Amino acid sequence: MLKGSDLFVKALEEEGVEYIFGIPGEENLDFLDSLSRSKKIKLILTRHEQGAGFMAAVYGRLTGKTGICIATLGPGATNFTTCAAYAQLGGMPMMMITGQKPVKKSKQGRFQILDVVEMMKPITKYAEQLVAADNIPSRVREALRIAEQEKPGAVHLELPEDIADEHSDEMPIPASSVRRAIAENKSINAAVDRIATAKSPIVVVGAGGNRKLTSNMLTEFINETGIPFVSTQLGKGVIDERHPLFMGCAALSSGDFVHRAIEAADLIINVGHDVIEKPPFFMAHGTARDHETSHSSEDEPVLVSEGTQVIHVSFSPAEVDPVYFPQLEVVGDIANAIWQIKTGLAERSYKNWNFGRMMEVKKYHDANITEGADDDRFPIYPQRLVADIRKVMPDDGMICLDNGVYKIWFARNYAAHQPNTCMLDNALATMGAGLPSAMASHLVYPERKVMAVCGDGGFMMNSQELETAVRLKMNITCLILNDSSYGMIRWKQANMGFEDWGLEYNNPDFIKYAESYGAKGYRVSDSESLIKTLETCISSPGVHLIDCPVDYSENDEILNNRIKEESQKI
Repeated sequence: MLKGSDLFVKALEEEGVEYIFGIPGEENLDFLDSLSRSKKIKLILTRHEQGAGFMAAVYGRLTGKTGICIATLGPGATNFTTCAAYAQLGGMPMMMITGQKPVKKSKQGRFQILDVVEMMKPITKYAEQLVAADNIPSRVREALRIAEQEKPGAVHLELPEDIADEHSDEMPIPASSVRRAIAENKSINAAVDRIATAKSPIVVVGAGGNRKLTSNMLTEFINETGIPFVSTQLGKGVIDERHPLFMGCAALSSGDFVHRAIEAADLIINVGHDVIEKPPFFMAHGTARDHETSHSSEDEPVLVSEGTQVIHVSFSPAEVDPVYFPQLEVVGDIANAIWQIKTGLAERSYKNWNFGRMMEVKKYHDANITEGADDDRFPIYPQRLVADIRKVMPDDGMICLDNGVYKIWFARNYAAHQPNTCMLDNALATMGAGLPSAMASHLVYPERKVMAVCGDGGFMMNSQELETAVRLKMNITCLILNDSSYGMIRWKQANMGFEDWGLEYNNPDFIKYAESYGAKGYRVSDSESLIKTLETCISSPGVHLIDCPVDYSENDEILNNRIKEESQKI
């Protein structure tokens, strides 16, 4: 017979689990003892449950396998809630294991006890309390199956102390082999007909397109058909953004060149659309006058004409609403669907397309995207920052963004060469995830160059994980964009006409702060020294922190006015 906690660990080993991230507590000690004897699973002890949860989620995003994290009951479990939402909205398979007091008999009253399972249910795909050791194998197998099933997300299992100590004759259940369903022939044939007869089709690559196998197939599709493409923020890098048919990333809500390219299309092939992202376009019903009155906000995506057709290609059916109602849905494995459509088109006479207007838009886009790349002003301007980082990072180098106004500049101006090399969060868009994201990326790809890009506000929310990175002898660089304020909110505050108030603070000496953890610290003193510092850090082993003053003063002028004015000229 096996003790429950031993059975749990063996079930995770059977699933191929490599790491468990987290902070065990008193109620997890049986599990921790069982884990100490595992030859296959490594414990990554973090300094905060949030750091552990973010790392587990990003591990899931990069591998497609469920990332596992552990915490105790009460405050340990509640610290996981942001991570659960991060994984759930972002489509990242992640399982949280939390402890609990004995459930069969307890003499400790309600101390630290919350109904964690009910708390987790609204923000996970699956949440269960284990009430018998015999149930552990089936619950673990089911939880991981659900976590990895499209759309991937967060799951939760609660392991009470007495269940962890209970013995069972059960054994782990082997992981099942699962193949995604493929789209039906009728929908494929209908898609082929519409693409072949379109005048100017365009491909939009969204979050769901950023999965295994889709990158190669989508690249082949674009190369063979010659159809231009754009990406959403979570679709960045699925196709190499140096491609001559890349029209841009929908980083701004509206008014950018990418929106002009979408407007020029009469057919949108929308691959992997996910409603968690800000939509790159709105569809329209009714008359032109109705469109003008109901969608007049400058902060809304481009409104495509009523005659524009939309083909929804995704693992799941479309979530129809007043501004998204695709005329055709191709539901099934995306890579297989794209391959079938490509094969069908090869048998047809097509390519009577006219991309003249889109190519005109691309000329403006490409010229605008390099503006400011050599700006020498200091503190550093965002365009220069993005350009210098792109110069020093190799094709497979990974930048892991926290959340702030700089994310728009990276989404828009940073050309991603491979999938998941520009790691940003356009779903929950939480602060504090940048450093843990880089740490998980290093664990998955230890041979790659990895850089966290964090605002000073976001960095300080989980800065204690520097100690974890140093202790584990990681090779990562953390670039702090220092403006001593919550810059994104100040920008929005100004846009809304409010007085600049309540969003500034003081920072520690980041150099000394890094050194206190055993990391190496650097401070950028002028624009010319940035690229040299970046090169030094990414080429040297260890944990490096760079304090880089940044100037967002022209964000409003450039993002809200100049880009939109230029795009309207086309």
